[in-house]
Amino acid sequence: MTASASAPEPEPEPEPFGARLRRAMDTRGPLCVGIDPHSSLLHAWGLSDDVAGLTSFTRTVVEALADRVAVLKPQSAFFERFGSRGVAVLEQAVAEARAAGALVLMDAKRGDIGSTMAAYAATYLDKDSPLFSDAVTVSPYLGFGSLRPALDAARISGSGLFVLALTSNPEGAEVQRATTAGGSSVAQVMLDHMAAENAEVTPLGSVGAVVGATLGEAGVNLAVNGPLLAPGIGAQGATPADLPGVFGSAVRNVVPSVSRGVLRAGPDVYALRAAAERFGDEVRTAVEGAEGAR
Repeated sequence: MTASASAPEPEPEPEPFGARLRRAMDTRGPLCVGIDPHSSLLHAWGLSDDVAGLTSFTRTVVEALADRVAVLKPQSAFFERFGSRGVAVLEQAVAEARAAGALVLMDAKRGDIGSTMAAYAATYLDKDSPLFSDAVTVSPYLGFGSLRPALDAARISGSGLFVLALTSNPEGAEVQRATTAGGSSVAQVMLDHMAAENAEVTPLGSVGAVVGATLGEAGVNLAVNGPLLAPGIGAQGATPADLPGVFGSAVRNVVPSVSRGVLRAGPDVYALRAAAERFGDEVRTAVEGAEGAR
């Protein structure tokens, strides 16, 4: 009688995004650099506004920064505008950036209900997908519960979500600052949901909030025990020195996002690195100064 084959070893649980992000921020600094191939940026780099130009731009940014910044954030729309060939460039960028050690945050701002939200989650948060990313931006304004397929998928794959809360565009206030029947702002209700998802997680939860660095003062409780993506630094007018005023005691969990402020330094690889290093140093100074003042 032959011995039966032993059962296969179960796959280990993936390390949660929040833990991986905390480590990356502590070792590489907290800076997130966007990969935003605007038509104007392609032309500024001397590139054509087509798939060839997109490919050259994207490869240069990944080569320059993926082995040194904590997070790279490709904006999906600037790739999607070229159709399937543009998405293929995006797929390659995601794979190469992750292989070089950067965490990839897909800036897709997806938000829908039911099976459609599940399909978006499968696109970015399923390890078998060619666009699998470490995290994705999502919109909760069909109700926070509409994000449940993405929340569940992220937990399974060890990925993260960044949920729009208080965005840097001025139009956002008409929805996000609106007052609910309970007296809280809509943004605060969303932040409270995020805090519940991250409850008792250490060292950092995997459900983050998007809160603009341009706000001046957030006016909400940002204690969500998760990362706070802060767009608006650089071309939109905010500076690293503004971060403590906006984020207060939560500033250590801020992931400041810079796009054009760094990308305008291209196409020279060393100039891109120098620009990212300069912003990173300014962020570190601002955060350490705020923490030292407490």
